[in-house]
Amino acid sequence: MCVGISAKVVGIKDGTALVDANGARRTVSAYLLDELEPGDFVMIHAGSAIAKITDEDESETDALLEDL
Repeated sequence: MCVGISAKVVGIKDGTALVDANGARRTVSAYLLDELEPGDFVMIHAGSAIAKITDEDESETDALLEDL
């Protein structure tokens, strides 16, 4: 089973994105997604942003992870 973490994009530079996942900031690859902007929500897996998600998806993911 693979686990993806939702995060908010804080900044983008040279194919990487600085993301914030519940206060934890890290740099991830942004090469898989087109037109990524600061403020977007993404799903992170294995050091890469793999999908854009809505803020509703992000809230639901956070709630599920808190339950675990």
